[in-house]
Amino acid sequence: MLPRLTTLLRLLLLLVLVGGLAGAGQAREARSVQGIALSELPPEAAKTLRLIQQGGPFPYSHKDGSTFGNFERRLPAQPRAYYREYTVPTPGSRDRGARRIIAGEGRGGDVATSGEYYYTDDHYRSFRRIRE
Repeated sequence: MLPRLTTLLRLLLLLVLVGGLAGAGQAREARSVQGIALSELPPEAAKTLRLIQQGGPFPYSHKDGSTFGNFERRLPAQPRAYYREYTVPTPGSRDRGARRIIAGEGRGGDVATSGEYYYTDDHYRSFRRIRE
């Protein structure tokens, strides 16, 4: 019985360690978001960014401006409702497509003036910070 308990405890310790390392990897991933110049983005993304900075109107008003949860932790950790998501239209797509701009509210609490914008073209699998 004692060898089984020892084996079980070792397995539990291993799971805790692996879980801790996975969490550290996610935090590291959030800090290593690559940048992209505004001029490198598709024209639809530049237009969406201008709309964010002007306060709209947005083509998908029922979705644009909604809270982005950052559940995958690919963006820097922030309090809940810090990030907002906006659709970047995809020409020829029959739905919203996979492209988005995620805006952080910044120190002033306003996504329109924060200067903190991230672009994804693969539906949140990867992000690049927009350099204006």
